[in-house]
Parts: sequence; structure tokens; C-alpha cells
Amino acid sequence: MAYDGRVIQQDLDFDIPRGQIFVIMGGSGCGKSTLLRHLIGLQQPAAGRILYGGDEDYWAADETRQDALKRGSGVLFQGGALWSSLTLAENIALPLEEFTDLPAAAIREIVAVKLALVGLSGFENHYPAEISGGMKKRAGLARAMALNPDILFCDEPSAGLDPLSARRLDELLLELRASLGSTIVLVTHELASIFAVADQAIFLDAESRTMTASGNPHHLAQHGSALVRHFLARGEDA
Repeated sequence: MAYDGRVIQQDLDFDIPRGQIFVIMGGSGCGKSTLLRHLIGLQQPAAGRILYGGDEDYWAADETRQDALKRGSGVLFQGGALWSSLTLAENIALPLEEFTDLPAAAIREIVAVKLALVGLSGFENHYPAEISGGMKKRAGLARAMALNPDILFCDEPSAGLDPLSARRLDELLLELRASLGSTIVLVTHELASIFAVADQAIFLDAESRTMTASGNPHHLAQHGSALVRHFLARGEDA
């Protein structure tokens, strides 16, 4: 991954197992969110391939196929990215109206189910400004799940939340994985979230500009490199 010839990360090689929660971790400025943008097709890598399903090269596909692959993914952006002028129901209905031919009644039913899934039943007619930060993240998650994606990408979902709201969001991600079999790719530097939800993780090092560890965080906290162990013990101070 590079900007104007400046390498951000290189020699990245990893697999994301189906049905697991996969965490991209590392200190500030290491390229976590940049990697996420590459994985969801918003940025093309300077070199290398991104394979969906093990063998389909996203950037070698034509535009029609790329669009289809994107629709197989849902994204929870860091700030929630809800449209402030739309109600929660309208926000969640938007991708359904855009990418399906479902009648209005079916869309309303799906919206109700998605809001119930994230614990927001009864908030259909609320606007984003009328709910808390944690509720906005959950509403953003409901929208990301609107099209029943195979993969859910989450960029710093706990950022800006109080510890209780962050823990509830972690629990919600675990419930989605358990009930829907979702594959979840999570960018975070929050220790509590990393240890609570991750099945597997990679560590991006800003100094060497590559991944220096991969595996279960609990294992890496004991047997990883000194840098990774320090990060997992000290969090943002690493």
C-alpha cells in the first residue's frame, strides 16, 4: 500500500477465515484503516492481489463483477456515517431501495428486523441527532447488515464510545457471528475489544511497515514479539 510512492505497508500476506472475527491491530498511523479501504475495494494496492473466496482477484475483475463483490460486503464506518437528514429506518432502507427490487412493504419489514437485531426496535423514526453515540454505531451496523453481506467490515467501531457502550457493541458483534455465521473484519486498537472478540489478528508495525505478527491475540500476548506483547499490554502507548 502506498501514497505518491511512499510505502505505508508492504509484504502483507494473510487469510481471513470464514465465520471468524478477524482483527487488524496496531498503533496509530500504521495503516489499519488504509488496509481496510483496500480490502473493500476503495483503494487499489500498489502491488499484490486481494482474493475473494480464495481465488477471485478483485482488481482483475471487471467493473460489473467488482460491484457485485462490493454488494457482498457491509461496512460500518468509523463515525457511523448515517445520513443526518434521514430517519434510522430511512438510512437502513437506502441500500435496499438502491440495490434490490423489493416492494416497500418488504423493505419496511427487513428494516424492522435489522433494527431489532441491534436492539433498536422502536427507534425507526428517530434521526441520528436524537440518539446516543453508541446507538448511532448500532444503527450503522444495522445498515451495514441490510443486504445480508457475506463479510462485515468495521472501522474502529468502539472509537469515541464509553466503556459500557463499547462492550455492548463487542457483544453485538459476537452475537451476529454466532447467529448469522458472519465473517467480520475489525480494525481497532482498543485492547478490550481485541481480547473480547478476535479469533485471529494481524499486527501492523508502523516502523518496519509490514505485519510482524498473526494469530490469536491471547496467544500473541504471551508468545509474540516484544513489540506485540507491549502493544497488547499497554494499548495506545505502544
